[in-house]
Amino acid sequence: MQIYWIRAQAPPRVLAVAKHLGFHIEYIEKDLMAGAMKKPDYAALNPNMKAPTLVDGELVLWESSAIMAYLSAKARADLWPLDHVAGQVEILRWLSWNDQHWAPAVGPFYFEHVVKPTFQIGLPDRETLPSKVAALQSYAGVLNNHLDGRRYIALNRLTIADFHLASMATYWRVSEMPLDRYPNIVEWLETLMELPAWRAPWPDRDNDWFLQPTS
Repeated sequence: MQIYWIRAQAPPRVLAVAKHLGFHIEYIEKDLMAGAMKKPDYAALNPNMKAPTLVDGELVLWESSAIMAYLSAKARADLWPLDHVAGQVEILRWLSWNDQHWAPAVGPFYFEHVVKPTFQIGLPDRETLPSKVAALQSYAGVLNNHLDGRRYIALNRLTIADFHLASMATYWRVSEMPLDRYPNIVEWLETLMELPAWRAPWPDRDNDWFLQPTS
């Protein structure tokens, strides 16, 4: 089994799940800035020319949420409730909420403070962020209220929803996201940081990359 990855917000959640579940995988890093994902051999695997992509025999799978669900199902783990339809629907609700609301709200902060230094594409443009605060606070309020009395997003246990929603929000301090007024979100993120696989998801390093961006 192979996972193709880059240093961006979607791959580490897949990498963390694979590490958390104890899979032995061939990890293949692609050089985004060199155009490696636009080459025909990779585009044949993932027509979106993005990462991550999983290859398991004849199966080729892209989209991080689908890959995480597949890995959990293959391991017979409860990160994805294989035989519990209601549980699947609850997780799908939060995956959809992330993609439609949460990710667009936290994404601008993540881009300016993590993506730019990681790929060396300029300094953070802080002047663009004040207009993004209202949307972030609106959805942070929804998530903070949901997490009141909960340690995890769904089903009262760790699931792929936690990995999905936390992938950019984990950087809230370095990204200057105004989340300090949402204690339930902060506590949830700190809970996830107790997982060794989440603290250090990258295959080629053991340090806590999530705590600050690469340079």
